[in-house]
Amino acid sequence: MPNLLHRISRALSSRWHAALAAALLCALGIELFGTRFLATTEYRLIDVYMRRHAGEIAADPGIVVVDIDDASMAAMQDIAGLWAWPREIHADLLEALAEFKPRAVVFDIAFSERDLKRPKSDARLSEAIGALPNVYLPATRLLPVLDTGGRPVADIGAAFGPVKAGLPVAKAALELPFAVQPDTWRLGLINSLEDADGILRRYRLQLDVHGWRLPSLPARVARDLGAAIPAGSEFVMRWPAVGSKRLPYAELYRTLTERRPDMSDAELDQARALLGDKILVIGSSAASTFDHHTTPLGTGYPGVDVLALAIDNLKNGHSVRIVPPVASLALGALLILALALLFVRRTNPLTAGALLMVLSFAALAAADFGFTHNVLLETATPLVFAWSFFLCGAVGGYLQERRTREQAVSLFRRFLNPGVVRQIVDQGETVESLSGRTREVTVLFSDIRGFTTLSESRPPQEVVALLNRYFERQVEVVFKHGGTLDKFIGDCIMAFWGAPVDDQQHAAHAVAAALEMQDVLVEFKRELDAEGSNVSDFDVGIGVHSGPAVVGFIGAQRKLDYTAIGDTVNLASRVEGLTKGVARVLVTAETVQACGESAFRFQHHGAFAVKGRSAEVQLYEPMRSTP
Repeated sequence: MPNLLHRISRALSSRWHAALAAALLCALGIELFGTRFLATTEYRLIDVYMRRHAGEIAADPGIVVVDIDDASMAAMQDIAGLWAWPREIHADLLEALAEFKPRAVVFDIAFSERDLKRPKSDARLSEAIGALPNVYLPATRLLPVLDTGGRPVADIGAAFGPVKAGLPVAKAALELPFAVQPDTWRLGLINSLEDADGILRRYRLQLDVHGWRLPSLPARVARDLGAAIPAGSEFVMRWPAVGSKRLPYAELYRTLTERRPDMSDAELDQARALLGDKILVIGSSAASTFDHHTTPLGTGYPGVDVLALAIDNLKNGHSVRIVPPVASLALGALLILALALLFVRRTNPLTAGALLMVLSFAALAAADFGFTHNVLLETATPLVFAWSFFLCGAVGGYLQERRTREQAVSLFRRFLNPGVVRQIVDQGETVESLSGRTREVTVLFSDIRGFTTLSESRPPQEVVALLNRYFERQVEVVFKHGGTLDKFIGDCIMAFWGAPVDDQQHAAHAVAAALEMQDVLVEFKRELDAEGSNVSDFDVGIGVHSGPAVVGFIGAQRKLDYTAIGDTVNLASRVEGLTKGVARVLVTAETVQACGESAFRFQHHGAFAVKGRSAEVQLYEPMRSTP
């Protein structure tokens, strides 16, 4: 029966952990392939990798930011006035740059409104852009709800280069560089892609506008320069500790326009080295433009630098490729199933937690290593689910252990001294662990003599009260000497020593208990006599025998008793029956031998025939040794 209970307990534990594992794996799959509630947590972990390895990559020296910073705005006031400057200023710069043959010129300036007061200024900018084959302008996708009032995408699709065509009649709300003639447009989208926590980590590769796949400005530039564009619609950027080289706009403008006639050959060579075959990204970091972003490296990152970095990533293959979510699902499944197996096998939760900690660090280290090769395995989400399973399993295990301890306490306290019960429970013993053992024990039977006559002469309530008083005292004696109360059999007490707690002196303790039970009987009779009760026939017989017995919980699932069975128990019961007319307490030769050098003397009462045994049994009456 205990083995059956053990199997049932293991089966229930297995089912519970299997159900929990299945539920969490389903939730993990839904999270990875659908809801993405933990996306921000995942990206926060990516930020750690970004900062750790920011110093390992350098910005491309072939990309230069021409920065309209606060100093440039102040320096250009006498030439261009306050911002926004006349478009002819940018035309001057483009015409001057043409001499040095930059690889590409990328504007991060909208040019979305025509200068109605100075239309010739806009015309000059259009002419300058048209004269160069590699000038790129930004466009911005506006809210889709405004599409009905937008422009037909088919009319402007060619300005984005070769694109996948969509609905022929589709319209899109786009902010376009209307200050520049459309026939000179080379466009790309610059819509920022901030995450839910407001941090800019990713950049678009393309945007689906009613089936039209319009490229982002970095993707357009990189593609035109021959770089391989990653698959998908976006990419995670690698952020170097130090950004692209910067040239203040005002300084460059004055050098190439005002000071150009006086430049020496050495200065011209220096300008060619600085600008020739470079990708020039022109934009503003000035505070008044309000184009700053929060990035994994910090706050206040200018939009022009983001654009330069995105081009750098795509040009040099530094964009981070995120491993498909099926790999994260596999990692989560591995961790959760490993934990489930450990919990089913009743592994110590501390051991399981330590193993999960090691595996977690290993997964994070692997993801960190992959990041250095621009490959990212999302580990935060599977680790969150794995640790959730561990916590649930640990709490469930604790509650199960608590129920087991409570079950053990409720069972053992009926048989043992409370102090012994605590010792057993603290050792982690259970119904299963204490069942089906063969132990060397000493068994005691104590039966009341004259009980039938007593019960016939008294009311039932008085008989029950008297028995309860007597049993209470005798049970205290059993517990006092470390015995286990087996059961009450009518007016008989059965107890044994040597289990469940090991006791090398089980025979001596049983004999000591028998002698004290005899003393308690005498004292009990004196009390009854003092109360006026005629208990002259009230007496006991106590039989004790030592030997091997099978000890454990036996019974039905609803009622288990911790008991000893076997020939040792039967002989102890027979010895108790032989005490009448001989002595109150009789023990066998095996008990005398097991007592060894003890504080007892034993009076031999001869050999007795015992039912069920061919050989006679030698019986002894124990007595305390006199000093």
